[in-house]
Amino acid sequence: MVPLSAWELLRWSMKAQYYVYIMATPRRTVLYTGVTHDLAQRVWQHRNVRSGFAAKYHCSQLVMYEVFQDSYSAIVREKQIKAGSRRQKVQMIQGMNPTWRDLYEEL
Repeated sequence: MVPLSAWELLRWSMKAQYYVYIMATPRRTVLYTGVTHDLAQRVWQHRNVRSGFAAKYHCSQLVMYEVFQDSYSAIVREKQIKAGSRRQKVQMIQGMNPTWRDLYEEL
């Protein structure tokens, strides 16, 4: 495997996207907030891997996500969302997705 040059690495990192997302149970009783660089794969994992918080509480619907160009900004935003109240999370979801439809199919 040939290592990437500094220029190639910079170009690759500029194309990378990071996502902060919220998963919900079908009845909207539990919300899970996470961060990832591959949203489609991560949602698939939440639905199919039977371990962890999202599996335990059946958080299977992607109801909100935000896109970031760097991991640092995404992690800061994830922490901000997690520190907020449930009410604030619900308001964010309803702002992007008023009907709480599952956004996974739109990825």
